[in-house]
Amino acid sequence: MGEVETTGKQRSVQQAQTELASRLRRRRREIEHEALIRARAISDPAETADPVYAEGLRRAVTLAVDYAIERLEAGEDSLSAAPPAGLLEQARLAAQSGIGLDTVLRRYTAGHALLVDFLIEEVERAKDVWPAQLRRLLAVISSVFDQLLAAVSEEYARELENRVGFSRGRRRLGLVQRLLAGEPLHPAELDYDLDGSHVALILHGPSGAKQVRRLADDVDRRLLLVEPREQVVWAWLGGRRRLDHDEFLRQAASDVPPHLAIAVGEPALGRAGWRLSHRQATAISSYSRREFGKVTRYADVGLLAAIAKDQVLVESLNQLYLSPLASGRDGGAALRETLRAYFSAGRNISSAAAALAVNRDTVSNRLRTVERRLGQPLDDVVTELDIALRLERTFEKGQPSYPRPG
Repeated sequence: MGEVETTGKQRSVQQAQTELASRLRRRRREIEHEALIRARAISDPAETADPVYAEGLRRAVTLAVDYAIERLEAGEDSLSAAPPAGLLEQARLAAQSGIGLDTVLRRYTAGHALLVDFLIEEVERAKDVWPAQLRRLLAVISSVFDQLLAAVSEEYARELENRVGFSRGRRRLGLVQRLLAGEPLHPAELDYDLDGSHVALILHGPSGAKQVRRLADDVDRRLLLVEPREQVVWAWLGGRRRLDHDEFLRQAASDVPPHLAIAVGEPALGRAGWRLSHRQATAISSYSRREFGKVTRYADVGLLAAIAKDQVLVESLNQLYLSPLASGRDGGAALRETLRAYFSAGRNISSAAAALAVNRDTVSNRLRTVERRLGQPLDDVVTELDIALRLERTFEKGQPSYPRPG
């Protein structure tokens, strides 16, 4: 009789774990959103110059939430499961970027507290979870949390140890970072004239340093190069004369290897220009990393890259201007394709029809359909629609979290 009761209790515990995990998954986006807000509230000055870490933070939040829910559902039998590789990678990025371990651990602590709050909310709604079951569920989450902190701390420490051998490069990087922060230094060891004309580049991928050295030789410019992390290069090409930027971009794009992505700031003068050009390259680096084998210029995508970082604006543009187009068997694909051709043709219906290989009436009918679904004239929302469509195309190249139409 005792064995039957024990088996029944065990089954009930498993049922509670499964039900609560399912409830938490239904609120997954809400949990991620709140967790990201809390994580960003725990800031570190080093992140202002490191968009790669900031972008990775969003991915890490998603991985951590999924991992915690999976472990909660599996219960005590899965406590030995290794943390996701992406969380360990983010710990290495933190060490490489100079972000303190205390900041990393405080973010995990905030996320743990948030998940416990959501769990208790769902327990209260379920009403049939015993106090003993709740204690076991909280114990599972606490154990997962402790193991995750230990793994992240170990990975962070290991990365710091691995980078001790790069002392000279790190010293140069430190000088560059201080100059970027506006400190009035005169570091002779950089062997680079900060008072001339500059173009900044950020290269992602293997052999970035080799590629930019070759480019500096080709255009006869002084090169300043640092490597803030593996397969990432910050570079400046400088000289007394101002480069023909269009010619420089053609030269830079002429032999980009398929494994490299290059973000380029605009040419500028003096120390202030040296900093500004780098900040421009930094601002579009997340965008450019979807364009391997290409050179991406700030003037071409700067506005789009800035908008893409505002999740509220991205989701709002999608909801207001793309979701209304998504009905029909093709989910609005033909309407969006027609709008892209129309905008690319300078809003010329005949040119858009030729590009789409359809007749003028087809394009005109589709544009009227767009106006009916949006409930307003196309001329009133041209800018918003164009940006929304460009964002959709951009995210299709490498950002899975873009809200789908409808």
